[in-house]
Amino acid sequence: MEITRLLHAMEAGDAVAADALYDSVYGDLHALAAHQRRRWSGNDTMSTTALVHEAYLKLAQSESPSWSDRRHFFAVASRAMRQVLVDYAERSAAVKRGGGEVPLPLMEGRLADFQEGGAEDVLTLHAALTELEAEHPRWVRVVECRFFSGLSVSETAEVLDLSPATVKREWSRARAWLGARLEVDAPEVTPES
Repeated sequence: MEITRLLHAMEAGDAVAADALYDSVYGDLHALAAHQRRRWSGNDTMSTTALVHEAYLKLAQSESPSWSDRRHFFAVASRAMRQVLVDYAERSAAVKRGGGEVPLPLMEGRLADFQEGGAEDVLTLHAALTELEAEHPRWVRVVECRFFSGLSVSETAEVLDLSPATVKREWSRARAWLGARLEVDAPEVTPES
C-alpha cells in the first residue's frame, strides 16, 4: 500500500516522502478532526484544520517515527489528537483560572452527561484514561480510536488489528469503567455506533 511505503521512506529520513505522506493522509486526518470539531460547542479557537495540523506536527516531529503500516499510523494519529486536545484544554483551563474563560465542552453522546464542564472535562477524562491505561492499555487504544477519532467499530478493529467483537467488548468495558470513575452514565450504544 502507498501509505505504508511512504511511512517506511519517511522513517528512513526521506523528506519528500514526508510531504507525500501528508498529502495522502490529509483527507482522512481531516475527517477525524472534523468529527472531533463537531463535538465542540461555541468555541472557534481551534479549527478542524488547526487540529489536523497540530496532530500531524506531533506525528512528524517525533524523535524516531516508526509506523509499521497505515493502521499503526492512524492509531498513533488518534493518540496525537487526544494529546492536542488535552494540551488545548490545559491552556484553556489555565486561562480560565486566570480570569478569562475559554469554554471547550466535551460533547460525546456515549458519555452523555459528561459534557458541561469544558476544559476541565477533557483533563478529567485524560486523568481517568491515564489511570485506566495502567491496567488495560488496549481499552485506552479503543477509546482513543472511538472517542477521540470517531472511528466506527469496524474501523477501530482495522486500525488496532482486532476483531470487531473484541472492539465492542472492550469499548463496552472501557465505557463502564469510565462511567463509574467519572460518575456519569455510559448509555447503551448500537453495535456500529
